[in-house]
Amino acid sequence: MKATIKLSLIGILFAGLVSCQKNSRPNFQYMPNMYESVGYETYSESDAFANGIEAQLPAEGSIPRGYSFYEIEDTNEGYELAKAELKNPTKDFTYDKPRAKELYDIYCGICHGIKGNGVGKLVEREKILGVPSYDDVGRAITEGSVYHVIYYGKNTMGAYKNQLNEEERWQVTEYVMELKAELEK
Repeated sequence: MKATIKLSLIGILFAGLVSCQKNSRPNFQYMPNMYESVGYETYSESDAFANGIEAQLPAEGSIPRGYSFYEIEDTNEGYELAKAELKNPTKDFTYDKPRAKELYDIYCGICHGIKGNGVGKLVEREKILGVPSYDDVGRAITEGSVYHVIYYGKNTMGAYKNQLNEEERWQVTEYVMELKAELEK
């Protein structure tokens, strides 16, 4: 008799557990936000974008990390001003020739050539034409004009202000001036 009562209790318990299970409904999740992130409507009024501000603006007067002002304009007058007056303004500048050569080879040598004579790989393959040599008398480049051209570009040469930071631009400028001196010997 006791065995029958035990068996019937186990049967009722089993029937109760099985009857509550629905395979069409998923089981409970522990910390559901870990699996399904809360999505924000980008430009709606929510906690993430309080007061209807669409995008968070930087603090007024702040400067991005690594950014420095270059106030000479991208005009012919700006080029002439840089050519005449611009000098390396960084006080703690130490010229690192191997690094400068590496940067030059990556960004400049393909067109200007590894010696600065205007005969790079793209010129040899006639992909681009008319790349001047650094020792052209008519150009009379200075470190200011080289830096300005690296920053803004000139004619068919594009700007490299986004690829090279200020210190790297001055490294390349010094290396170009070294190549110019070698070509003028």
